[in-house]
This record gives sequence, C-alpha cells and structure tokens, in this order.
Amino acid sequence: MAHVRLNISLDEEIAKELDEIAKELGEKKSHIIRDALMYYFDYLDVKIAEKRLKDLEEGKDELIPLEEVKKQLGLD
Repeated sequence: MAHVRLNISLDEEIAKELDEIAKELGEKKSHIIRDALMYYFDYLDVKIAEKRLKDLEEGKDELIPLEEVKKQLGLD
C-alpha cells in the first residue's frame, strides 16, 4: 500500500498522550494514529448507515428496486 505523508497539528495534551502510548507499546506514533483512524472510520460507517436508515424511515430518501436499476442501466 502506498503511503501519503500528512502534517497535522494536535493539542499538546493529545500529543503528549500519543507520545506516552507510543513509548509504552513500543510502537511508532504513525501506526497508532493509523489504527485510531481505522477504528474511527468504522464508527463513522455505522453513523452514516444509521443516518441513511433514518432518512429512509422519514421519507427523505427512497430505495430503488434492483429490477429498476437494471432497467435504467440497460441490463434487463
């Protein structure tokens, strides 16, 4: 997997905690940040799914039946 270098700013408290955790675990800070982001993205996936379900239930969005999608794409 290709890597992308990012420059970020953190509150001093968060940076200090990151340093402490990295030392305690013997891990690179970049690995800890990557893992934290992956966990957070999983959390956000759930939040997005919940929002979409709520939008469906409230009539703000609608489902398109598979047969209609196939028809629109000329796959029927």
